[in-house]
Amino acid sequence: MTRHEEFERPAEKYAGPVMKRGKQYDVTTTDQRLLDTAGPTDWVHTDPWRVLRIQSEFVEGFGALAELGRAISVFGSARTLPDDPYYQLAVELGERLSGAGYAVITGGGPGIMEAANKGAHEAGGTSVGLGIELPFEQGINGYVDLAVNFRYFFARKTMFVKYARGFVVFPGGYGTLDELFEAMTLVQTQKVTAFPIILIGESYWKGLVDWLRDTLVEEKKISAVDLDLLAVTNDLDEVMSVLARAEEARRAAGRE
Repeated sequence: MTRHEEFERPAEKYAGPVMKRGKQYDVTTTDQRLLDTAGPTDWVHTDPWRVLRIQSEFVEGFGALAELGRAISVFGSARTLPDDPYYQLAVELGERLSGAGYAVITGGGPGIMEAANKGAHEAGGTSVGLGIELPFEQGINGYVDLAVNFRYFFARKTMFVKYARGFVVFPGGYGTLDELFEAMTLVQTQKVTAFPIILIGESYWKGLVDWLRDTLVEEKKISAVDLDLLAVTNDLDEVMSVLARAEEARRAAGRE
């Protein structure tokens, strides 16, 4: 008798791509557990069920935004008040983006998001809000024409990038920085191409840009060319010029 013949193979069972042996082995079937059991409902909060929820968020997002056309995602602080100069600048940006044929995508909340949506909405453009479920309710601002609400940040982030031709980033906090650095990583690794990232507010972003140059580049954590992923300006004319150059690059690459 060989070593392999001496080994008693444990009972095993396949459930789709999943194989179960030993303590994981279960003689019941999925259909049986579905039809036979009227017990607790905790299963709706388990990971396999969450996969379906995640799938549904992608399906709903793709379905809602697939025919959106050219768009720009605009980020910035939800805490920016209407009397703040950046709020007024975001309103003007929304107007100008709409005039250039872009839809405007934001997180759908207050502050800079509301301002950009307001500019797009009042200019007769398409104003989109991608909301997120949070412990503190923000809701979708009143200037959004098309809204999609998400449970999961990663599903929402995909929509911000997939349906946008670039990011314009106003002063903001952790959420704004999260979106900014995710976009920078995607561009650096060429997961997205011809995708401009524009920071509004030279004085606000100066410390960050200096740190990227004086620390990350200096210590060779990034390359000097990686600083070129960002355009920093206070001028909306420059914003529109950067976006126009990106569109030219898309056309030259045959992506239009």
